[in-house]
Amino acid sequence: MQINDPVILAEVEAVFAAYERALTSNDVTALIDFFWQSPHAVRYGATENLYGWEQIANFRKQRPAPAARILLNTVITTYGTDYANASTEFKRGDIHGRQSQSWIRTAQGWKIAAAHVSFLNA
Repeated sequence: MQINDPVILAEVEAVFAAYERALTSNDVTALIDFFWQSPHAVRYGATENLYGWEQIANFRKQRPAPAARILLNTVITTYGTDYANASTEFKRGDIHGRQSQSWIRTAQGWKIAAAHVSFLNA
């Protein structure tokens, strides 16, 4: 298994950047589409645990637009051609948080299979 094949890494970096643009512009349709459309998809947020694409989609439809944020220490690692992890810290005003995503290649393109967002103590 090749770690960080340059072609695969560029693909995942591109979808990660597109996800961030969708998040900061509150493009709900795009945000929902970034997640794997499966009952196996999971998203642990700061205050919610979501199991399956339907719960994730419903959450996104009801969530207000987030404030702008700055990413720090982003690390993207690909494993072979069909799996990647993306981890980053973020700052939003006085809030310091972290986010991790597991990306998988599907017939519909790269999708988030699992995600976790949490905040660090000040």
